[in-house]
Amino acid sequence: MDTQMTQENQPTEKEKAFSNINVKSFLLVVGLLCGILAVSGILSYIIPQGTFARDPAGMIIVDSYTRGEVRGIAVWRIITAPVRVFASEDALTIIMISLFLLIMSGVFNLLDKTGGIKVIIGKTMEKFSSKKHLVVCVTALIFMAFGSFFGLFEELVTLLPIVIMFMLSLGFDTMTGLGVCMMAACFGFSAAMTNPFSVGLIPDQAAALNIPFRMSDGIWLRAVFFLVIFASVCAFLLLHIRKITKDPSKSPTYEIDLKKRESLRLGTAFNTEKDQRIFKICAVFFLVQLTVLLLIASIRAISGYAIPILAVTFLIGGIICGLMICEQKREVAKLMWQGIAAMLPAVLMIALASSVKLVMVESGIMDTLMYGVISFLEGQSPFVCVLLIYLLILFLQIFIGSASAKIFLIMPIILPVGTALGLTPTVIALTYCMADGFTDMILPTNPVLLIGLSMANVSYGKWVRWTWLMQVGILLLTVLTLFFAIQIGY
Repeated sequence: MDTQMTQENQPTEKEKAFSNINVKSFLLVVGLLCGILAVSGILSYIIPQGTFARDPAGMIIVDSYTRGEVRGIAVWRIITAPVRVFASEDALTIIMISLFLLIMSGVFNLLDKTGGIKVIIGKTMEKFSSKKHLVVCVTALIFMAFGSFFGLFEELVTLLPIVIMFMLSLGFDTMTGLGVCMMAACFGFSAAMTNPFSVGLIPDQAAALNIPFRMSDGIWLRAVFFLVIFASVCAFLLLHIRKITKDPSKSPTYEIDLKKRESLRLGTAFNTEKDQRIFKICAVFFLVQLTVLLLIASIRAISGYAIPILAVTFLIGGIICGLMICEQKREVAKLMWQGIAAMLPAVLMIALASSVKLVMVESGIMDTLMYGVISFLEGQSPFVCVLLIYLLILFLQIFIGSASAKIFLIMPIILPVGTALGLTPTVIALTYCMADGFTDMILPTNPVLLIGLSMANVSYGKWVRWTWLMQVGILLLTVLTLFFAIQIGY
């Protein structure tokens, strides 16, 4: 880390703690996944084996199911599945995703701890500080874009104290800061255009099932949906600002904001020569990565190699940025390793989630389960089918916040089932992205929300009362968008 880093740019103790996966949440998710893994093994002693015939493209032929006998899988296969999955047919995909997660975490930690992310946000806010309402929308757009294009959410919430400070300096309140930072980042993650941790993972899952899907497929509707969500966030925040401008006491954080303003240091915080240099370096880095994402999404020849390409460009670009920013070059490796170490538990979660499919395939019950789901949904309209899939993912979201872990857990089932019932892969991908993230901003099981509220000194009750109507509106909007997508044959 640059030893000359200013006091404003140094990470606080809360930021340091936040860079690591919450232990309680991690143990909860691991316990849940272990339970699901055990259940998948137990089901092999209850559910008979079965197989579907596949067409030359590998798609399920719905009326071809053949029932077999009940044959339980050996216990040792269940226990060793999280290790053996790295030698399964999905091994390459799992390894590439794991490496990409580690590299992304390492690079972002490097840029964050050297002040790069803070400078980008700070400089942008300075530029628009004379246009108060515009700066709210621009800041929300930046955080949404980071989430939608790069899949960043948890990492961006470390910037919450800076954003709140700036919103207070403009005459707004803490809730406005939470909205333009934490809410916008989460909603951007869900309104994914090239998010490598949601829509970016689905092509690999689809390829393993011989289902054609590229990240660029249907991106036009995801882009329109992103703009609609952005407009909704801006409208929500601007209406709140109008209310508290007329009567500041109506702010849910009015009293605590009075105390915060007493110690608030106004003025430009990112105007040194060093800050200018960091801003240019990091701005070029993110522009390059955005260009790479857009190229991957638009060029068919390379779209199947999205994860390895992104991993390489992030690694090389991150190291170059670190070497250009840090005065002590050995700090680059140190900060990279800190970020990588913080993400290692996520690799375990991915391995556990992937093990469920491995056990079901080895025990021969995967096709039987799909047959049961298809039989239940058969005859239902596509609207009912997509709604049930949406609700299933919402239910899993309560227990498993990790987007990548849920994809490995559920996509092997909903992709073939959904396509067999007439849903397109683009609709299934859109359904997953919509169901995966919006509720993170209201579910008390999400540690990121609780940590963010703690950093802002806002109670969970106040947050729910402030955002519940927005959540209801987003729920209705997502369902209507899915129905529209089906109606037009998206």
